[in-house]
Amino acid sequence: MGKNSLMSLPKSDAILDRLLSLHPKIIDLSLDRVFRLLTKLGNPEQKLPQVIHIAGTNGKGSTQAMLRAGIEGFGASAHAYISPHLTKFHERIRVSGSLISENALTEVLNECELENAGDPITYFEITTCAAFLAFSRAKADYTLLEVGLGGRLDATNVLKKPKLTILTPISLDHVQFLGNNIQQIAYEKAGIIKEGVPCIVGPQNIQALSVIKTRANELSSPLKIYGQHWDVYKKKKRLIFEDEVGLIELPLPKLIGAHQVNNAGVAIAAMRELRISNSAYKASMENVYWPARMQRLKNGPLVDLAQDLEVWLDGGHNLAAGMAISDTLEQLPYKQNILICGMLKTKDVMGYLKSLYGQANILYGISVPGEEGTNSSQDMLDVANAVGFSAVKANNVMDAIQRIAKSYPKGRILICGSLYLAGTVLQNNS
Repeated sequence: MGKNSLMSLPKSDAILDRLLSLHPKIIDLSLDRVFRLLTKLGNPEQKLPQVIHIAGTNGKGSTQAMLRAGIEGFGASAHAYISPHLTKFHERIRVSGSLISENALTEVLNECELENAGDPITYFEITTCAAFLAFSRAKADYTLLEVGLGGRLDATNVLKKPKLTILTPISLDHVQFLGNNIQQIAYEKAGIIKEGVPCIVGPQNIQALSVIKTRANELSSPLKIYGQHWDVYKKKKRLIFEDEVGLIELPLPKLIGAHQVNNAGVAIAAMRELRISNSAYKASMENVYWPARMQRLKNGPLVDLAQDLEVWLDGGHNLAAGMAISDTLEQLPYKQNILICGMLKTKDVMGYLKSLYGQANILYGISVPGEEGTNSSQDMLDVANAVGFSAVKANNVMDAIQRIAKSYPKGRILICGSLYLAGTVLQNNS
């Protein structure tokens, strides 16, 4: 690589690479290291505009995206924090409505690195501190915080008094860190509930809801629960939301899939609780954008390679996500669905593929590029065959698309199984 190429690399990348070495584990759930660094930084988390804190297994990102679209739709502004990113780290930190600039990102990362002084801290923890620092230095009306993992011990859970908390649907995921049953996982997610702070609760199973109610009761946190305090449903290609205030009829959300109706309901319930202008509701449906969630790719090198095939992309990676994808495929005009699937070893590959079998029975197994914890293409092949798929190995996404275009020229391709895979696809298709 020449001198000019080295100089063209973002300075933030070099800092981020160094931060990876500060802790031997990628994930080590604890708040002590975060509080230590935040104290050194002057407690920026105490200087944020009113915070909406979002946890759950599925729908966090879509719900946050709808909230942001609604807030911006009536002329207000919001900081937003997500993880992981798809194509570049800057996507994680949105300051007053815009992705953080390279200069601003470099500045806060550098400051966090210097103040941390080489002490052990995970990558997610120190970059979360950097996000708080960036948010504390810019004006906005709201701060939208998405939990990284769990809730109770997540690095975002350092706020004493958010304005509102939100719990999207909870299901089995990250069992090696959060627990091997719904009750244990719900306990970790419900850890974001704060004393006296209202909490919007999306659709939950009975076990998860029981845990949430117990925690909320202990903290005198008022709950607004789907099916009890509010409802949402689709009627004649419109979205209907009802609560004790009244009924709202809106366009369906721009994001595709029946599950997005429920996510929309959570976002609207949150805006109702915050007393955000009614003009925000329509904007939250029409202006929302959230990549790699049943996203149809309409142009780019991979689309060209597919010729007449439709190409879709989804980063969902657990049983609940698989069921949502399956429901969405069922609603699309009939075409033969062919999966290109790669997943990490920490995921329930069998459960995920079982949820998709029926809507698709042909699968090309690949590994997730650049991820040490990926299943190999052979691993994917073995599980897919056990489920009942007609499965073959492929070297990568491009190889799979080329082979599918020859064998199934009029079908629909869905690339799925991992957000990391989705990010690689978006990079390669740009």
